[in-house]
Amino acid sequence: MTSRTDRAARHCQAVLNPLHSALYFSPDLTSEFARLDVDARGAYFAARAAPLGPVGAGVVTAAFYNFSHEHVGRYIPRLWETVSPAQALDARLRAADSMLRRLLGEEAIASRELAEAAELALLAAGSGTRPARPLYAANADLPVPRAPHLALWHAATLLREHRGDGHLAVLVTAELDPVEALTSHTASGRGMEQGWVRASRGWSQEEWTAAQERLRARGLLDGADELTPAGTELRKTLEYETDRLDRAPYERLGAAGVARLTELAGAFTATAVAAGAFPAGLFGVR
Repeated sequence: MTSRTDRAARHCQAVLNPLHSALYFSPDLTSEFARLDVDARGAYFAARAAPLGPVGAGVVTAAFYNFSHEHVGRYIPRLWETVSPAQALDARLRAADSMLRRLLGEEAIASRELAEAAELALLAAGSGTRPARPLYAANADLPVPRAPHLALWHAATLLREHRGDGHLAVLVTAELDPVEALTSHTASGRGMEQGWVRASRGWSQEEWTAAQERLRARGLLDGADELTPAGTELRKTLEYETDRLDRAPYERLGAAGVARLTELAGAFTATAVAAGAFPAGLFGVR
């Protein structure tokens, strides 16, 4: 079972992560990459994969996990002929700057609270572990931006990828393939809207349906494509194990530091969400 400390750490990460992930839904990212002749879908792959260097589709498929390899191959490695990883990193940081200024406002950007949140988040992020965590490790090798709001975004990125890399190890152990992982998460009611996540990850309706059938055969989904008690328990176990693998950053902060970062990040995320950080209807079972 997860501990109270693990639950606090998970909550902290949950309120911090949107400050990172909102970038992938922002017009700021699309605009920056359009100047480099990269379309909106390509912008996601370029921005997130850039820390890895000019890698091929196989590396990105492995690191991202829940995308169809064929879908990744439509963009990678061809993208690197249009934009270099260094250009992509510069573009994503410019996009993060304009996004945070737009969503939070200049007063928040210049506030002591944001600088404090950045300091705490960087302390946590610097305590992650690199082995078997390719996206975390690649981002950890990047310089920390000097501006506090960009340092906060950088730290949120590190913490998101640290947890995500660990989560993928847990999915492999549970023998959930990429589309099964997405299907079961969507069925839990905690994932993104089914049609959007299926299309954005490059899975066909036939592939999604086949994954549901495999999960039913394992007793994890019922006839209505809802989680069975066994499926619900598996999803809980996945989160517990991910919490266990993600302890180091939050242990470094201690309980008081985790609580303070949660308070600060929660307030900034609430402001960002209220300002339209994510599309309406993005989250939901169906």
